[in-house]
Amino acid sequence: DLGDTGQTQDGYAKALTPEQLDLQRAGMAKVCSQSDVVITTAQVFGRPAPQILTAAMVRGMTPGSVVVDMAVASGGNVEGSECGKEVTIGGVTIVGIANLPGRTPVHASQMYSNNLYNFIDTFWNDDAGTLHLAAEDEIIRGCVITRDGNVVNEKIRAAIADLDSLA
Repeated sequence: DLGDTGQTQDGYAKALTPEQLDLQRAGMAKVCSQSDVVITTAQVFGRPAPQILTAAMVRGMTPGSVVVDMAVASGGNVEGSECGKEVTIGGVTIVGIANLPGRTPVHASQMYSNNLYNFIDTFWNDDAGTLHLAAEDEIIRGCVITRDGNVVNEKIRAAIADLDSLA
């Protein structure tokens, strides 16, 4: 619980206090170390973007992981990110493409958001207030690539087998 993290009257996030940032970073360090992809978007109107991922947090990620700093043009959320460049820290790639949303066609964004909405709407359990992602469901089987450290998606397993046979 970070406490009050409201918005300004213009709808932008308020800057977090140093204490809130410390709590946030501790939680994020744990989650980032377990993640293959991290996307940061935090920006504060009229000020540089808050740095929320430290180089130590990035180094705590598995080599080959990717961090996308969508706030890089306003100072960046990730220590070490550089506007317009890809940077590697400890085997983790930090993508610093400026105005990434502006590079996405409107229809692609609309289609993606519609797909996410319908996915969540399909699997949302109103009573429990959670997503119910049953492993035996056909849609879930098609979406999930790995579970418990094993590749469970049939198409991905077949592609890996094809690649292995080429080696």
